[in-house]
Amino acid sequence: MDNTPWGYMDMKRRVPAGRAAAACACEIHGGARKAAGISPEIKSANLKRLKRIEGQVRGLARMVEEDRYCPDIMVQISSVQEALRAVGRGLMRNHLRHCATQAIRKGNLAQTEATYDELMKLIYTHAR
Repeated sequence: MDNTPWGYMDMKRRVPAGRAAAACACEIHGGARKAAGISPEIKSANLKRLKRIEGQVRGLARMVEEDRYCPDIMVQISSVQEALRAVGRGLMRNHLRHCATQAIRKGNLAQTEATYDELMKLIYTHAR
């Protein structure tokens, strides 16, 4: 483990060949981690938001192509960034409620520590 300047521990775990590492309780299917508890409503809402964001990004490209006024483009960029942050906050909430909670409650000490480290890294990355 290496201490990072941001106060969380970066775990460099060794995993046997053919096995996937899961620092949280997210389920592993075919080598890929899957969320432990995504409701169909949350998934649908996230997909709708992401499709709306995709449309906003296409609109931004059109604005650039049309040589629109830079501050107008920057306002739209801020809107897209906030929309993405909202999706991220929802995903973070779900991860904390399901995956991380299961890992902390059911995991051994090493799994619990790995989950805390993963959460700190995620929070730091998301907070930028």
